[in-house]
Amino acid sequence: MKIGRIKVSTLLVYLALLIITFIYVYPFLLSIANAFKYDYDAAQNPLSLIPNTWTTSAFQRLFYHSDFPIWFRNSTIVALAVTLGRVFFNSLAGYALARLEFKGRGVVFSCIVAIMAVPGVVLLIPRFLVINQVGIYDTFAGLIVPLLVDATGVFIMKNFFESVPRAVEEAARIDGASTFRTFWSVVLPMARPAVITIAILSFQGSWNELSHFIVAARSAELVNLTRGVAGLVGGGLGQGTQFPLRLGAAVLMTIPVAILFFIFQRRIMNQSTGAVKE
Repeated sequence: MKIGRIKVSTLLVYLALLIITFIYVYPFLLSIANAFKYDYDAAQNPLSLIPNTWTTSAFQRLFYHSDFPIWFRNSTIVALAVTLGRVFFNSLAGYALARLEFKGRGVVFSCIVAIMAVPGVVLLIPRFLVINQVGIYDTFAGLIVPLLVDATGVFIMKNFFESVPRAVEEAARIDGASTFRTFWSVVLPMARPAVITIAILSFQGSWNELSHFIVAARSAELVNLTRGVAGLVGGGLGQGTQFPLRLGAAVLMTIPVAILFFIFQRRIMNQSTGAVKE
């Protein structure tokens, strides 16, 4: 009976998980299905997962009769630059707070934690004023530079570096390595799980960012995917429901982040072992 209860409880847990998975996945499947429908089919049967007639007209219109390629290019440039910048600068700041002794280190870390509690929308107007004053408004620099460092990334890297055994760094210094050399060649490779976590979060955050890009640029040449897709949702390419067009753009927008996550999901924040030989 006990075994039977265990099996029944396990089946119930799996059933609950399947239901939750279906609730989360079904809207995405609807987006994919409707992206391959004609407008009238998507309007009449929006909840059907099988189009009456399969078509790629929505994707053809996106690539050949809209600025979608420009939006995609801009998002790719910004996301890659921000990801590389955050990995480098967050790692440097996290290592400094974790290992270097200097006056005011606790105050700096407290300020970083305080920044994490501030809603991003509160900083939009000050950010616009700074960008405009510096002279990088409506440029790629204005889109990228303010996003190169984030408090959450510094917090994650600091905590990870504190878990790295100091004996590793001491051995590197005995061999004559400088502080930066120790960080770059010894400690940072050991922090690969944290680095991958920062890279995924940075790419996803900058790829899906909207509010910052609204206040940082106005030119059509600098519109990114989030702004462009938001314009499509508002009827930017004509009248009617345009469900296939809008959902097709949304599906294409999710592909890079999904690929990145599925490739590196097993490496996110795994604990490093074997760094020090006993």
